[in-house]
Amino acid sequence: MNSSNKINYIEFPATDIAATKAFFTTVFGWTFEDYGPGYTAFSDQGVDGGFYQSEQSSTVESGAVLVVLYSDAIESLQARIEQAGGVIVQPIFPFPGGRRFHFKEPSGNELAVWTDIGVQAPRPEERL
Repeated sequence: MNSSNKINYIEFPATDIAATKAFFTTVFGWTFEDYGPGYTAFSDQGVDGGFYQSEQSSTVESGAVLVVLYSDAIESLQARIEQAGGVIVQPIFPFPGGRRFHFKEPSGNELAVWTDIGVQAPRPEERL
């Protein structure tokens, strides 16, 4: 059910829709529904969305929104991304509350993956 005033859908540019679909299918198990040669949609991935044909890409460097996925097996996911042709932009690094990395998929869009697995909660004296 759609919720009013909530993020409902997200769209990414894609220079190569076929390669992008193959990448997300291989790495994340996503499925797609095509709406003509210039658009494909995904659903049930936390938020629904799609990829549209474009010569642009979405990167943090260009000021785009960063979409962050969650994983309970971050190291093996990073390896699968590399094996499927993704490019690691920032290898796994710690941040308060977790660890994450950034990658680019075949169309050049930058996304991140984070986990809280293996991160210790702060000791009581460290909490404020």
